[in-house]
Amino acid sequence: MSITDIVIVNLSYLGVNNFFALKANGDISSMMVANYIWILAAMFFRLYTYNSAYKLDNIYRLTIKSFILFTFLFFSYVVLSKSAQFSFGMLVLFYSFVFTGLMLARLVGSAVEKSLKKHFKITRSVAVIGLNSMGLRLAGFFQDSNNHFAFEGFLNQEENSFLDSSGQILPVIRKQITTAANAGIRDVYVTLSPERITEYNQLQKEAEKHCLRLKLVPYLSNSTTNNLKISYIGDIAVLSNRNEPLEEIENRFKKRIFDIVFSSLVIIFILSWLYPIIGLLIKLQSPGPVLFKQLRSGKDNQSFLCYKFRSMKVNNDGEKQATKDDSRITKIGSFLRKTSLDELPQFFNVLMGDMSVIGPRPHPLNMTKEYSQIINQYMVRQFLKSGITGWAQVNGFRGETKDPILMQKRVEHDIWYLENWSMWVDLKIIYKTIYNILKGEENAY
Repeated sequence: MSITDIVIVNLSYLGVNNFFALKANGDISSMMVANYIWILAAMFFRLYTYNSAYKLDNIYRLTIKSFILFTFLFFSYVVLSKSAQFSFGMLVLFYSFVFTGLMLARLVGSAVEKSLKKHFKITRSVAVIGLNSMGLRLAGFFQDSNNHFAFEGFLNQEENSFLDSSGQILPVIRKQITTAANAGIRDVYVTLSPERITEYNQLQKEAEKHCLRLKLVPYLSNSTTNNLKISYIGDIAVLSNRNEPLEEIENRFKKRIFDIVFSSLVIIFILSWLYPIIGLLIKLQSPGPVLFKQLRSGKDNQSFLCYKFRSMKVNNDGEKQATKDDSRITKIGSFLRKTSLDELPQFFNVLMGDMSVIGPRPHPLNMTKEYSQIINQYMVRQFLKSGITGWAQVNGFRGETKDPILMQKRVEHDIWYLENWSMWVDLKIIYKTIYNILKGEENAY
């Protein structure tokens, strides 16, 4: 698929240059840049990994995400590069050719795959031992027409031990394994509850006598560990009750690179000229420092000095949350709060690594101490770096929070972000943040 996509990008580029032959000459260097950018975008969303391309809906979803990122990056290159001779019409036509080519390639590919499955039986025959809820889930997965499996059924119809009192495999199970091997099945999945894991070794020895691969799927549905997720440290399986994408070093690296690039762009192109203007207005309205600095709770509950444009008169109530019509807030401070411009200095926190662009909002130390005692799972949000904006904020849970129920909702949204992080979610939050700023927010004061 990757080679086909590169061919599509190159043919689209050459086709556009040929179409606009009287307006621009072909630029080979720009074509190579387009290739590199597409590969980068596809790798960013893992388009060509086995797991991503396993189901058809994954292929289309990740292709569209990769195309959007490719569109943005190549457009940025065209704008910034003096050697790129692309007009607006050429860009539109180029993107149209690439997108159409990618979609047609996926349609043709899926049609060819279905034909191969039908006429050449390229699917892998599998069976399941263990008639329980996990076994039924496996059967449903294998029966999905989009997967590369041919489900041949259950080898046993009862959820009983596969061993006799002496620890030997029951004759009926031996017979079922032999029948499966003779039927051309090569993979057998066995679902066992934790207390029966020891049966696996005997089953595996018997299966391998018939050249069958036996694969163990732990069945945890009847235990208190129903929501456990499995990960690996080397070849050691580890179970945890929460999925955390940002525990993977690759994802943390991607998020950090994004933070560095994004914060650098904001500092260079916005804060470089806006900071002096806002600083002057703050000074004119109220004597004191331009920045308000406060210790806040960050990742792993480590405190850091958080920066904001000072929006209040200098006072001794820095730990007290701002309220509606707060007399401490200056006129310029009110504007900064409503537009969220007071948060801009936190991009320095992001660049230094204390914060991320997206994450749970950092709370003052006293608030963390108070709410950690009364809000369920409050400290789970501290597993992540604090953010300038976050999933809770774009869903309305921002500003003053006196009601514990509202704080509980904020925490639930922060935990959802922790368990469902992706670069796509981050981009969605940035879009919603900008939209909310332009629209105006009721809780921004």
